[in-house]
Amino acid sequence: MAAQFGRRLRRGATNTAVAAAAVAALAASQAPVATSADASGGGDQASAGTDTASEGGAATGNSPYHTDLPPLTTPDKPGTSVDLPATGSAEAGIPASVLAAYKKAEQEVGRTDAACRLPWQLLAAIGKVESGQARGGKVDADGTTFSPILGPALNGQGFALIKDTDGGAYDGDATHDRAVGPMQFIPSTWEVWGQDGNGDGRKDPNNIYDAALAAGRYLCAGGRNLSLAADLDRAVLSYNHSQEYLRTVRSWFDFYNRGTHEVPDGTGVLPSGTSGSGSSSSPSPTPTPTPSASTGTTKPSPTPTPTPTPTPSPTKPGGGTSPTPEPPKPTDPTTPPTTPEPPRVLGSLENAGTPALKATAGEEFGRVSVRARDTLGAPLAEAAVTFTVTGLTDARFAGGKTTVTVRTGADGTATAPVLTAGEKTGSFKVTAVAGVPHPRVLTFTAQVAAPEADALARTGDEALTAAPGAVFAPVTVTATYKGKALPDTAVTATLLTDDGTPLEDGKGPYFEGEAGKELRTLTGLTTGDDGVLELPAVHADDTEGTFTLRLTTESGATLTVTLTVKAALAA
Repeated sequence: MAAQFGRRLRRGATNTAVAAAAVAALAASQAPVATSADASGGGDQASAGTDTASEGGAATGNSPYHTDLPPLTTPDKPGTSVDLPATGSAEAGIPASVLAAYKKAEQEVGRTDAACRLPWQLLAAIGKVESGQARGGKVDADGTTFSPILGPALNGQGFALIKDTDGGAYDGDATHDRAVGPMQFIPSTWEVWGQDGNGDGRKDPNNIYDAALAAGRYLCAGGRNLSLAADLDRAVLSYNHSQEYLRTVRSWFDFYNRGTHEVPDGTGVLPSGTSGSGSSSSPSPTPTPTPSASTGTTKPSPTPTPTPTPTPSPTKPGGGTSPTPEPPKPTDPTTPPTTPEPPRVLGSLENAGTPALKATAGEEFGRVSVRARDTLGAPLAEAAVTFTVTGLTDARFAGGKTTVTVRTGADGTATAPVLTAGEKTGSFKVTAVAGVPHPRVLTFTAQVAAPEADALARTGDEALTAAPGAVFAPVTVTATYKGKALPDTAVTATLLTDDGTPLEDGKGPYFEGEAGKELRTLTGLTTGDDGVLELPAVHADDTEGTFTLRLTTESGATLTVTLTVKAALAA
């Protein structure tokens, strides 16, 4: 894996003095300096503009960064169109894919958070300081760096101490965190702020489109308005809490605001002493000598090589086309070989919030969801999970399938398609299997229940009135489930007072039991095949008044019927 880029300054009186002198010269040329920062402060001095608008501290973990400053002259033929030719100051050139990513991020943030007023030039300034514009634009057609850009281990030895938070998923280090990608996010910050900027369904800190959009949203956190100098300073300090960092980013921000142009991917200018791979000993991929800002003399890049003739490349995700040098970048001989990361191995499979799997015939179950983790406990993406319905059931996934395979997303989660209950009641299982040759298995029990009545309705609506000692007209009811008649539904009938309290023995209507016994509660009543139940006769005794017949099912469906016992009027 690539190490961090070459010369970065964080502490030390000599280096800080050099940077401060350059900033002073920049100020003399009317370049703006940070408005809320103490220009005399050290690299780690707190700023009056400091806030906590970001979650989890500085986006980069306050890791090292480039301190090279831009030329002190305005770029020749300034412009901002991605269609401009590579002209003017070499330092003003931004690789095509990188520039497209910054502008695309500005547009997307402007669409969702217009009040932030994010300028793409701020992303360009941070990208320059953090990674030399993704190693001078060494990215593929989708915007992903050819090899990872990694900062040093944040092990407390000269840098911050940040113990591993991602199991090495992003930075390949399971002991300490490292800043990752062209915008140098630490893994814990990427986990919160990571974005899919190129629409490929993944959030990759090594992709310039994803990283630029994440940086834009991070800088806009807390309702900042980046057109205000104080808010812009706070945003930059939240990215890396250092006054020296703020001054350096500010100088590049001003430089890019005065003009820039597009250059082919892979031909951007790297900070002094760096190469395309991030090491300091290999030749720079930039073949063109760079004029010195202070003397006007020419200082050639180490071991210059001829610039290949550019040819048009496919449309970038950010829009427009740009020339791409030949041969293709993946085989660029100036790029030192990197050691590939070992493949991540499935370690466990866990429930990812699957609800209780219970449904009635024809209904959908809750979705079965699992999460795959690697051997270090980090979410594992792109793992194949096979879901299978087993047991005596006619429940099926969408499309009538009993087996489906789904790949986990970036968060390690795989969710099975919709599962629908069939007509067969009873239990069955859904198994989730992942991993070869040592599979991990997770089993869920599902239950198909018989439909239960959700309503009872009386047939007819005539008033039920009887004289003392007489019999009420027959009472007929229908049990239904979702509007359909439901057979074999158990019903309990209870006779009560008009206020719902139990009747005293010998007072009020009753059902007639064996040997003429008066019963005021009947159980074991069941609807027929048509869902209809006709109750046994209800008798009135000599007690006049208004009474209640209450009918209930085991599922809780209830119906009340008013009964009136009243003597007939004399003729």
